[in-house]
Amino acid sequence: MAPVQAPPSQQLPAVQKLRVRFAKRGRLRFTSHRDFQRAFERAVRRAELPVAFSHGFSPHPKISYAGAAPTGAASEAEYLEISLTHQREPDAVRAALDEALPPGLDVLDVVTATGGSLAEQLEASEWEITLPGVDPAAAATAVEAFLARDEILVERMTKRGLRSFDCREAVLRLTVGSGPASVETCAILQVVLRHGTPAVRPDDVLAGVLDVATLPVTGPALLTRLAQGPLIAASGTVDDPLARDRDANQATATGQAVDHETQPAEGDVAAPTAP
Repeated sequence: MAPVQAPPSQQLPAVQKLRVRFAKRGRLRFTSHRDFQRAFERAVRRAELPVAFSHGFSPHPKISYAGAAPTGAASEAEYLEISLTHQREPDAVRAALDEALPPGLDVLDVVTATGGSLAEQLEASEWEITLPGVDPAAAATAVEAFLARDEILVERMTKRGLRSFDCREAVLRLTVGSGPASVETCAILQVVLRHGTPAVRPDDVLAGVLDVATLPVTGPALLTRLAQGPLIAASGTVDDPLARDRDANQATATGQAVDHETQPAEGDVAAPTAP
């Protein structure tokens, strides 16, 4: 049996890289990125995964995170990569990590990476903004006013102080739906955002909508990321960033050619990378 984890003084080379999709649900949406990093590293130890370590004076586990959702937002599409010193079956890794993490931090999928950059595939995100107490018809009028603008400036406090930027350009699609029948009044905004610099978040879009129209928002909005990945410009939708790895792994197992392709963003030679 191979050792679970080599001491830092006897580091083994990485022989496998896995890409992991996980969700932040319920109260765990308030988990900060740093809190999740600590929780995930504990889960790796509990699952006894042979994680590879970096070299140098202070070795760290080779785990990289891409496109993390802001604190307070729920998500069904968070991604990370982890390097292992011994081969493991992705399905077994998924089950072990999911069991080791607290409920609400749920591992949904694990695939073997087949090359390329995961971060570069995260070109856009699809978000759901739930507005309790807001009439869908009023929200639709506000969305029309938002989409009619070429530029909408909003402000957000950053590490470098208060910053003003355009939230309109990043919005590729914005539509309105209604909440479930069990909810008396609720509007749901569906928005697709192109990743860029500065990064435009769904709460920035909501601030822009409220800037151009009056909506009786009486409570906090619930932000949920439904997907993030390569942008399909023709339909304004987001593709699965793990599909290419999944297809390549299947092709290797069956000896078939890989044919999964993602359309580039319209007018772009290469779509922009995630922030």
